[in-house]
Amino acid sequence: MRFLHTMIRVFDLDAALAFFCDGLGLTQVRRSDYESGRFSLIFLSSGAEGDPAQLELTYNWDQAEPYGGGRNFGHVAFEVDDIYATCAHLQARGVSILRPPRDGRMAFVRSPDQISVELLQRGDALPPQAPWDTMPSTGTW
Repeated sequence: MRFLHTMIRVFDLDAALAFFCDGLGLTQVRRSDYESGRFSLIFLSSGAEGDPAQLELTYNWDQAEPYGGGRNFGHVAFEVDDIYATCAHLQARGVSILRPPRDGRMAFVRSPDQISVELLQRGDALPPQAPWDTMPSTGTW
């Protein structure tokens, strides 16, 4: 068995693509628009060698309200080269770091659709670093 993808529904496609592509560095590998069903499927990839998993964004064209919950989904997790740099990059783009990487290993943020996203440091945890080491958690993740 091989893991293929995780799907999340997004309300604002442009905001979701900005978060996952511009913020986290994923790339769009495939898009299908279904006029008769009035939805689009956009598949994103990390592009990392040996990483076949993809994130599928489902955009329903006529969705009038943001999707509720998000927390009941669980979370999407990404391994990053430098957790501090990734969090700083996201924070500079207006993303709240809900669970800062105080331990140099793990952080949580939310996508524009309130999907919980876990960021994990590749390899060993980085040494604690300001301002992350004393930053409190906020909200829920």
